[in-house]
Amino acid sequence: MAAKARTLRRLLGEYRELINNETEGIYAGPISEEDWMVWECLIAGPPDTPFEGGMFSATLTFTDDYPLSPPTLKFTCDILHPNVYPDGTVCISILHPPGDDPNMYEHASERWSPIQSVEKVLLSVMSMLAEPNDESGANVDASKMFRENRERYEKIVRNCARKTVGL
Repeated sequence: MAAKARTLRRLLGEYRELINNETEGIYAGPISEEDWMVWECLIAGPPDTPFEGGMFSATLTFTDDYPLSPPTLKFTCDILHPNVYPDGTVCISILHPPGDDPNMYEHASERWSPIQSVEKVLLSVMSMLAEPNDESGANVDASKMFRENRERYEKIVRNCARKTVGL
């Protein structure tokens, strides 16, 4: 129970930080006061990308031992991206467990560490939207389309962005 209490204190502190020091383009907070372990998030599509103008909804789910373990971020809207699994789960280094990568693709310094925060995660996801890593694709079809038919990929992404704001 002590681990969960520490986690809840940490999450309350991070929530206060997000409220007091708003970062343009990212919004997040607990879905309910009864459950601080699941947050709703909105991530603005980065300017000068096909995601521009969209507001992409997601959930951020924390474990009882956060910040020792990373949260999971899952988009709850339609999105096409090489680093987002078809079910919406985001696959980026900052959300991978701490330590050495068993596949030797990432450096330990790129992976999760307890000094990360909700704000850093959301900013990393915004950056990921702007600069996909198609070499390590979670969505093979999106990676292939990004590489081989960029025009089609960008058209689909723009449509997804419009849908997120009701257009």
